Amino acid sequence: MIRVTDLTKSFDGVKALEGLSLHVEKGAVYGLIGPNGSGKTTLIKHLTGVMAPDSGSCEIAGMPVMDNVEVKKITGYVPDELYFFANYSLKDMSRFLEKVCPSWGRERYSRMLSDLGLPETGKISRFSKGMQKQAAFLLTMSQRPDVLILDEPIDGLDPIMRRKVWGCLLEDVADRQMTVLISSHNLRELEGICDSVGIINKGKLLFEGKLDELKGKAKDMSLEELFFYEMGGEQL
Repeated sequence: MIRVTDLTKSFDGVKALEGLSLHVEKGAVYGLIGPNGSGKTTLIKHLTGVMAPDSGSCEIAGMPVMDNVEVKKITGYVPDELYFFANYSLKDMSRFLEKVCPSWGRERYSRMLSDLGLPETGKISRFSKGMQKQAAFLLTMSQRPDVLILDEPIDGLDPIMRRKVWGCLLEDVADRQMTVLISSHNLRELEGICDSVGIINKGKLLFEGKLDELKGKAKDMSLEELFFYEMGGEQL
């Protein structure tokens, strides 16, 4: 469903991504794990069509990502740095998205709004950081995307809200075979969510496979120790 092949990107002569390839199967929840500065966000900006590669390719559902409206129609994205229209409430945003998004799920929106307990009126810009993150999940998942891309998605969420958000996400994976890519610097917070992982550092993919395969490589290690081992012993 998501395929990246030999992707390379440089900024001022410094390689942010270097010949990186990965594959996310349809209906999978894939964790992209790496420390800050490892290239996670740069990769995601290529997958969302924000950046063009120096070389290599990114495809979603067999289609090239760059300048492709059809890919944008089936892809949802929750960035680390959130943006909402000025002075818009959740009700305003939902009405706007329902007009422009053919796959908008009104029932999905209403149910998640109730589950998360968010106010539908009031400016989203005045929400707390955690509430803004919840609002981003609500609006993005209500678009019922085939592919959902999340960049450090649960920063600012308390444990109870994390469970609610993950529960909604896994429900869509089970019901609709939605494909999910989640970037994080914390492997442990994705345990029980992801079935496959890729470990990235300095723009290169160091490991890709099933989470059980990664843990099976060193049964007596904690996840933190295993992550440290896969990173080549570099401190995070």
